[in-house]
Amino acid sequence: MPEGDTVYATAHRLTEALGGVTLVRGELRHPRLSTADLAGRVFDRAVPVGKHLFLRFDGDLSFHCHLGMDGSWRLYARRPPLSHRVRALLVTQRQFAVGTSLVEMALVATADEKKLVAHLGPDLLDPNWSDDSLAEAVRRLTADPERELGQALLDQTVMAGVGNVYKSEMCFLLGVSPFSPVSAVDPDVTVRLARKLLRHNALRTIRNTTGNPRRDLWVYGQHRGGCPRCRGQVLVKKQDTRVTYFCPRCQPGPTAS
Repeated sequence: MPEGDTVYATAHRLTEALGGVTLVRGELRHPRLSTADLAGRVFDRAVPVGKHLFLRFDGDLSFHCHLGMDGSWRLYARRPPLSHRVRALLVTQRQFAVGTSLVEMALVATADEKKLVAHLGPDLLDPNWSDDSLAEAVRRLTADPERELGQALLDQTVMAGVGNVYKSEMCFLLGVSPFSPVSAVDPDVTVRLARKLLRHNALRTIRNTTGNPRRDLWVYGQHRGGCPRCRGQVLVKKQDTRVTYFCPRCQPGPTAS
């Protein structure tokens, strides 16, 4: 599932493969962008911002997209089969970059990128992360102390990058139910944990939140195998429109709102 670490790794791969190279073909398969032709443009680099991705080209032009629930960018040495889900195709002399199931597609001036992500909270993988970034994320997280923690962690206007996997894993590591209020946790510890987990996994092929190479995740998707800490049952319940995983023994608090 694409989360902040997935977008970060995607940007890294695209920049390594295409950075500084001229496109021989560039198509955006969206009704509003179907007439855009990126052939002849030099790919500069890809820049992640939370779950958003900007692909920058020469001439002050950026392609903005979001991976949504199941979007991806893949690289091929030869022309791959192109399904109806392909939304972007960038081709160089040596590479085919294929963007599939992308959403929120737009072409904008590079100088205007910030307008599209101005609503986001601090980006947890921002290379310029600072004490001010931490303080702002804490301020936004604690703005509604009675809000369910799981809801707040998924809110990209609080801090950008946490998705459903990290939400469940963070609540387990914090020792509280995802249905507990934000006031049940130390906000500074919570933001630091979010950044630590995403940074640890930014360029990993498989996410790992346990520190144990034999077990990648604590509770997310583990409802059949049980809690690795207490051997109790891991519950899976709806929280708003998403599911959440938690161990009621290790994570005291409400089990649903």
